[in-house]
Amino acid sequence: MNVNVVCPHCMKVNRIPKKESYAKANCGECKQSLLDAKPIVTNAKILGICIANSEIPVVVDFWAPWCGPCLQMAPHFEKAALSMPLQAQFLKVNNDDEQTLGSTYRIASIPTVLIFKDGKEVDRFSGARDSVEIENWVKQYI
Repeated sequence: MNVNVVCPHCMKVNRIPKKESYAKANCGECKQSLLDAKPIVTNAKILGICIANSEIPVVVDFWAPWCGPCLQMAPHFEKAALSMPLQAQFLKVNNDDEQTLGSTYRIASIPTVLIFKDGKEVDRFSGARDSVEIENWVKQYI
């Protein structure tokens, strides 16, 4: 069984074998590692590419640089992302810079984290959580 994933470096779609874990996986286009699971700072175009093409869950953190709870959660969100390479793709949207996205997805408070599966939003939570809580929440959709 294979799965489509979006390269975090060049945004090209890669079809890779679905596994529990990966020792190595490189993009067929740019040759960089697909295991670089650090959250991608994103905009509407990148978010659209990931949601439309990724067959792994896409986890999106809507945040702002002035938001205390957002800053408190940021290292936990990154830790969760780094612990789940090619199991889920983590993105960060600065709600101040991408207000249209915030409006599109009805973001009423931040931080708010959405999860997309098969091109559709399947769940969300608002408020800061730690890395274990984030990982456990995401694992429901893998």
